[in-house]
Amino acid sequence: MSRIISVLYLITFCGLACLAQSAADSFNINVLDSSGAAIQGARVEVVEKATGFRRTAFSGVDGKVQFKGSASRAVEVRVFATGFTPEIRSFERFDSNSAIEIRLPPATLAQEVKVTASRVAGLPESMERLPGSLAVIDPATLTESRPMSVGEALRKVSGLHVRAEEGFDLRPNIGIRGLNPTRSQQVLLLEDGSPLAYAPYGDNSSYYHPPIERFDTVEVVKGGGQILYGPRTVGGVVNYVTPAPPDRRTGSLNLMGGERDFWSGHLRYGDKVGNTALLFDLLRKQGEGARENMRIGMHDFNVKSLTPLGASQTLGLRFNFYEEDSNLPYSGLRESEWAANPRFNPFRNDYFNVQRYGTSVNHVWAAAPNFVVNTAAYGTVFNRYWWRQSSNSNQRPNDAADPACGGMENLFTTCGNEGRLREYYTWGVEPKAKAMTSLFGVRSELDFGFRAHVENQNRIQENGPTPFGRRGTRVENNNRQAQAYSGFVQNRFLFGKLTLAPGVRFESISFERTNRLGAAGQPIVGQTDLNVWIPGIGASWQLNNSLSVFTGLHRGFAPPRVEDVISNSTGQAIELNAEESWNYEAGIRGRFSRNLSLEGTFFRMDFANQLVAASVAGGVGATLTNGGETMHQGGELSGEYTWDSLGGSGQSLTLRSAYTWIPVARYEGLRFSNIGGFGAVPITGNRLPYAPEHAVTSSVSYHHPRGLHAFVESVYVGGQFGDDLNIRGGTPDGQRGAIPSQMYWNATVSYPVEQWRTTFFTSVKNVFDRLYMVDRSRGIIPGMPRVAQVGMEVRF
Repeated sequence: MSRIISVLYLITFCGLACLAQSAADSFNINVLDSSGAAIQGARVEVVEKATGFRRTAFSGVDGKVQFKGSASRAVEVRVFATGFTPEIRSFERFDSNSAIEIRLPPATLAQEVKVTASRVAGLPESMERLPGSLAVIDPATLTESRPMSVGEALRKVSGLHVRAEEGFDLRPNIGIRGLNPTRSQQVLLLEDGSPLAYAPYGDNSSYYHPPIERFDTVEVVKGGGQILYGPRTVGGVVNYVTPAPPDRRTGSLNLMGGERDFWSGHLRYGDKVGNTALLFDLLRKQGEGARENMRIGMHDFNVKSLTPLGASQTLGLRFNFYEEDSNLPYSGLRESEWAANPRFNPFRNDYFNVQRYGTSVNHVWAAAPNFVVNTAAYGTVFNRYWWRQSSNSNQRPNDAADPACGGMENLFTTCGNEGRLREYYTWGVEPKAKAMTSLFGVRSELDFGFRAHVENQNRIQENGPTPFGRRGTRVENNNRQAQAYSGFVQNRFLFGKLTLAPGVRFESISFERTNRLGAAGQPIVGQTDLNVWIPGIGASWQLNNSLSVFTGLHRGFAPPRVEDVISNSTGQAIELNAEESWNYEAGIRGRFSRNLSLEGTFFRMDFANQLVAASVAGGVGATLTNGGETMHQGGELSGEYTWDSLGGSGQSLTLRSAYTWIPVARYEGLRFSNIGGFGAVPITGNRLPYAPEHAVTSSVSYHHPRGLHAFVESVYVGGQFGDDLNIRGGTPDGQRGAIPSQMYWNATVSYPVEQWRTTFFTSVKNVFDRLYMVDRSRGIIPGMPRVAQVGMEVRF
C-alpha cells in the first residue's frame, strides 16, 4: 500500500511542478444557424479527451462562447440548441486565442439520422421537455472518476440503491426507489436500446452484467418514459450506451494494476473502411474478490460498425462475446464467522463460469423529413455453469440433502456440491417510429412501435458426490419458454411551453414449462398466458429558458417468472398475478445560473401486488408468492455547482451530489411474514428489506488548465433491514437482521502528458479501508476492501 500511496503523491507533485506557468491561452466558439445568423443560448460543452474534464457555457446574443485554458490539448466540442440538430466535433488542439465556427442545421428528424444511429444520448434540449425523471452519466463523468464497476457508476444517480455482491460488482444488484435490489429483478436493463438481460420476460434475474469499460454513457429513466420500453415499468430503465464508431482512425490503450492482485487491460480501436466506420473493444480484468479464496477473471470483446446507406439510411451492426471464469462462492457468512473473520470463505472449490454471445442489427431510415423508422433485431446465447457447495449459510455445517456432509471437517473431502447449469437463448425484432406531426392542429412528436420476442431456457441441476466433481445426479431438467408480443404508442403534444405526453403499452405473453423428469419418464408440460395494458401520462412546463417542472402518472407492471406461474410437478397454472402498481412523480429541473443545475423529484409507488421471493437461492422448489400491497414514497435531489476560473487563472472546482430519501417503504394490508419457522407473524407496517431511508453520493472535482485533475467521492448508504420481520439483532445463520449504515470514500488523480499522448492516473477505492456489510440474503457478505490502483492511458 505504501508504494501505491507514493505513486499517488509522485503523480500529484509532478503535476503541480508542471503548473508553474499559468495558462493564458483561450479559444472562441461561434454558434450560427445554417444562414449564418447567431444562435443565442446554445449549450456548448468542451470535454478534454485525456482527463474527461468537461466545461459548459452558453452562447450570448452574438452566438459566441469563450473558453480559457485547454487550447493546446485534444478536446471534443458538443453544441446543443433547441430546434437545431446537435453537432459534435473532435479537435486535437487549438491555436492560442483561436476561434472556430459551428453551424447547426434545423432539427428535422431526417437530419438527426446520424445522431440517432450512433446513439448520442442525453441531449439537453430533449431533457427540457421530458415529462419525467431522467439521469445521464456522461463520458466525462466516467473518465474523471474511473469507476471500477457498473455499481460504482450507478451510485452517482439519485433514486438508485446498488448492492455489491462479490466485490468486483460484476453482477450489481440494482434497486430503484426502495425496490428490493436482489438480482436487479425490478429493473429493465438495456444496451443501446435492446434488452440486455438473458430472459427479461421469463426470468429477469441478472447473473450477468457487462463491464462498465464497454460503455461511454449510461441513461436512467425512472418516470412514465418506461412504457416506451417494457416489459418492466415498475422501478426504472437503465440503458447502457456503447460509443459510436469514429469517422477516422483513433485508438487507446488503458493499463491498470493494483492491490488484491488487480489488473486490467483495455484496448479500443476505431477506423473507417470505405464508407463503414468500425470500432473494436477488448477488455481483460482479473483480481481477488472481497473474501478469501476468491479469484475473478473475465474478458469482453465488442465490435460495432455503422454504414450510411445513402443520405437517409444507416445500418449498424454489433457483436459481443463475454466470458468469465471465477472462483466464486454463493454462500455468505454466519454471525460467528463474521465476528471471527469478515473475509472468511471456506468454499474454495466453488466455480462460476459464464459465456455470452450477443449480436444486434439496427437500421435507421428517414422515410420523410419528419418521419424516422428505427428497426432493431437482436439475439443472445447465454451459458452459466455454477458449481457450489452451499446455497445459503444455513446449509452448513450439515446439509440434509447430502448425508456425506456431516460437518465442516468434511467440506473438502466427502461433502458434495450442486451444479446449477443454465442455457438461455433469446431473440427478437423491434421496429420503432418517430414522427413530427400536427395532430388535432397541435404540433406533436409521435412515438410508436412493436416487438416480437422469444426466450428459451434450459435449466439443469446436478448434485455431485465430491467437492471437485463436475457431474452428478440430475435432480432438475426443465425447459422454460416465453413468447411475447408488445406494442406502444405515445404522443407528445407541444402547446408552446407546455408538453403533454399520454401513452399506452400492451403486453401479450405466453409461458410454457416442461419438466423432463416426470414420473415414469414422461415429461410434464404446462402452459399459461398473460395480457395487460399499461397506460401512462406525463406533462412538463417550461417556465423559462433554464427551468422546467414535470409530473407524471403511469401503471407499473412486471411479469412473473415462468417457473412461478406453472407447477413443476403437475404442469398446472399457479394463481400468481403479475406485479402491478400506480406510480406517481413530480419534479423540477433546471440551470438556475451559469454554474448551478438542480433536479428534484417527489415519487410515490402504490403496489397492488408486489411479489415476494420464498427462496433467495433459486433452483428446485424456488417459488414466489403474492406479496400484496406495499407503499414507496420519497424524494430525490441531484445537483452540480462549478466555480470556473478560480482566481481568474482557468482553474475550476465542481461539486456534485445525488441524494435519495425514502421515508416510506412499507408493507400494507393484512400481511404475514414469508420466512419459514416463524409462524404466521403479521408484518403490516414493517419496512421493506434492503430499502435504506437515506443514500447520498457526493463528489468534488478540481481541474487545473495545465491538465492536473483530482476527484474525491463519498458514498453513504443508510441502515437497512435484511428481512420482512425487521429483526435488528442478527440470527445465527446471518441471513436475518439489520445492516448498519455505511460510508466510504473513493479518490482519483490524473495528469496528461500531451507530447506522449498519455494520461497517468492513480485511483483508490474505499480509501480508508472501511469494513461494511452489503447483504444478508444468503448469509453476510462484506463490501470490497481498499483497492489502490495506478495506470496509464495511451491515445493513438
